[in-house]
Amino acid sequence: MATAIIKGLEKTDFEILVAGHDPEKTARQAENLSVRALAKQSDLVAEADLVVLGVKPQVLPAVLEQLDFHQPIISMAAGVSLERLAGMTNSSLPLIRIMPNINAQILQSTTAICRNQHVDDQLLDLAKTITDSFGSTFDIAEKDFDSFTALTGSGPAYIYLFIEALALAGVKHGLPKSQALDIVTQTVLASAQNLSQGKDSPHDLIDKISSPGGTTIAGLVDLEKTGLSASVISSIDTTIARAKEL
Repeated sequence: MATAIIKGLEKTDFEILVAGHDPEKTARQAENLSVRALAKQSDLVAEADLVVLGVKPQVLPAVLEQLDFHQPIISMAAGVSLERLAGMTNSSLPLIRIMPNINAQILQSTTAICRNQHVDDQLLDLAKTITDSFGSTFDIAEKDFDSFTALTGSGPAYIYLFIEALALAGVKHGLPKSQALDIVTQTVLASAQNLSQGKDSPHDLIDKISSPGGTTIAGLVDLEKTGLSASVISSIDTTIARAKEL
């Protein structure tokens, strides 16, 4: 995810510094990304005006206890609240929490953002400049981060499963798997663009596709008979419940 963010920032005026637990590996990555590597994380904290934490949640406490922050922090550690982050750093620091998703890899992330009371509007706008460089940013109340993560973090996996199922249906009825997958992928992509760029709701578009007594309505009735909507909602409920357990 950190690599995706750096690639998104290539078109901005930020000077990017990186530091990791393995200096040699970090140096190689920095060279590939055309950014400046520092030998130690403490050197980065001493020099940077803004720190973005790309650290896994389970090792975050051990990393942060060795560092003395004086600047604003952006954290993308899943499940680590602003209150908890303040306890691991400094309660008076401006702290921003973000949650990107896998589509940051193609600079199309759907990213949530929230802030603590020490972050002013100017700093928030700066943070959004960063997150907008690799996708779209949504202001989300921190209490809703688990719901957001279920929809956008886990949601792509559920969408991929649906795409795979449609492609397998094509294979069942005689299409080669690669061709079926290409057809379904393009259909899903264009359908999402149609929804995003137009004024119709999903319900409106379904009505436009479904002719009275036609093939689409027959398939839709069967999907509901087997519980598609209930299954999707249940999967999100389960995802959120699991997130609260972690």
